[in-house]
Amino acid sequence: MNDTLSTIEKRRSIRSFTEQPVSEKDLTAILEAANQAPSAHNQQSWRFVVVKGDKKAELAALVSSRAGDFPKASSALLRMAARSIKSASVVVAVVNTGELINHGTGLFKLNADQSLDFFRTMEIQSSAAAVQNMLLAATSLGLSTVWLGVLFLIKDEVIEFFGEQGGEFMAVIPVGYAAKESQGPGKRPLEMQVRVLE
Repeated sequence: MNDTLSTIEKRRSIRSFTEQPVSEKDLTAILEAANQAPSAHNQQSWRFVVVKGDKKAELAALVSSRAGDFPKASSALLRMAARSIKSASVVVAVVNTGELINHGTGLFKLNADQSLDFFRTMEIQSSAAAVQNMLLAATSLGLSTVWLGVLFLIKDEVIEFFGEQGGEFMAVIPVGYAAKESQGPGKRPLEMQVRVLE
């Protein structure tokens, strides 16, 4: 197995971190990897927002304060997300900027609804590729991460917190050193997930 495949196999979602800081060198490497992801029309319609120190504590407090407004399962996930944010050395948020939507609408001359659906989907796909690059880069450097998609439940407040006017929530990713290792969940056998058409 080569290094890339080994890194993919080793990646785990880690929700609790030690106090060991992530170096600026490693953080930059993770962000560079994210920025190398494929993107529709090479628009790179993503923004990476790095959250540290007091702002990270404020983000954790925001998430925790809203948890009680949701049903039990969602509330528990939001509280868990707040703890992950608080314990991580640094948090990286990914926001879709809408630049691809604006670019594509003019280029393809589609009607407004069709254009929004088409290019918004491509923005999500592009940013998801950037997030995956980030997760794998962190794993390759001995760091741990988790993709906190549950923050979508409070996406408008999260975007406002980041100061990204007109942006759309994509992901919040705590980054740090794992407090304890995880074996991760088992995956379904490949033959259950693949169909071949000839």
